[in-house]
Amino acid sequence: VQNLNSSMHKSRGASSRDIWWVFYSRLRLHDGKLIKDRRYHLRTYPNCFVAKELTDWLIDHKEAPDRETGIRLMQKLMDHYIIHHVCDEHSDYKDAKLLYRFRKDDGTFPLDKDVKVFMRGQSLYETLVNVEDSILKVREENSVKYQRTFVGCEMIDWLVQKGETANRKEAVELCETLLEHGIIQHVLGKHRFFDSDLLCQFRINFRRRRRLTELLNENAPRTLSESPDSPFCLRKLNPEQGNTSFLSVQLTKEIKVVSAVRRSSVTSLAGGSNPYFNITPSLGSLPAAECNPKSVLKRPVTNEELLSPGAPYIKKTLTIVGDAVGWGFVVRGGRPCHIQAVDPGGPAAAAGMKVCQLVFSVNGLCVLHLDYPTISSLIMTGPRTLVLEVMEAIE
Repeated sequence: VQNLNSSMHKSRGASSRDIWWVFYSRLRLHDGKLIKDRRYHLRTYPNCFVAKELTDWLIDHKEAPDRETGIRLMQKLMDHYIIHHVCDEHSDYKDAKLLYRFRKDDGTFPLDKDVKVFMRGQSLYETLVNVEDSILKVREENSVKYQRTFVGCEMIDWLVQKGETANRKEAVELCETLLEHGIIQHVLGKHRFFDSDLLCQFRINFRRRRRLTELLNENAPRTLSESPDSPFCLRKLNPEQGNTSFLSVQLTKEIKVVSAVRRSSVTSLAGGSNPYFNITPSLGSLPAAECNPKSVLKRPVTNEELLSPGAPYIKKTLTIVGDAVGWGFVVRGGRPCHIQAVDPGGPAAAAGMKVCQLVFSVNGLCVLHLDYPTISSLIMTGPRTLVLEVMEAIE
């Protein structure tokens, strides 16, 4: 049975990172007493919830804008073998007084190696954040500041001292595994993990809570030609007035208003590299922002042209401190990417960003070979203070 469950889990393509986020939401349901022992037809079912009550909770806590979206979301959790009817009598999630349960609560969900590694990384991160005089600090490398950093050998010392591993060899092996799963990295992405003074960092801010609707809107990767602009950088209009529109600015100064997307939901709409649900865009209640469909570049630019000796480009370093809803710019294209739009009242504009600039590096990592969904992911998993190197044509 365990092997069958494991094969079903893997066949559905579930991302270990997204599974962890769902488990995090499950803990909130336990805390809110929605998940508890319930009695039905003279039988007690432990750790279950009532479907109708959970749908109400999703709406009340703004995890879903309406009942239809909430039902679709929970159906996806059923399809991905995360929740089930307590008697497995229903394959569909019904918004009724029926009892469902997380498979992790009754031991029928297989925790494969990927999920276990991700949860171990989260546990270590929380411990390090909460201790006094933590080894996680803001540090500088090549004049660039990085968040959530640690020195490799100091991490090894800490893991052994705290009993997380039996010896230094096991500690190195643990850190190598965390690096392979994208939980930690060398700040410049150039090295594997070593018991040395190399500067590393946690790539993931485990304290950033995702909404469940982000998972509902995560689609399979699309090609650049059919993907919209990355909307992580659009800024809210008059946020203090509760407005739910964003502003996108083109070279022609034409203004387009698109659906509201907060910074917390960027990865799903930007075409993240680890999709959790393979559904059509129409299933989500938050449509992708289709804005600036044509490139603002007068002509395509290649990396060879950009890096050739005597090329008419200059490099500039921009330090952008994001606000509550983003950084205020739009990235488009790939290999290299370019700045498609800049909000004139946003952080990026204040830092000197301009349209048509070509993105050279993100927080010290060269990104000339990457497309914009990948760059979007790098920005979202990085610190709020964003350091971009851009190439600008000499006029």
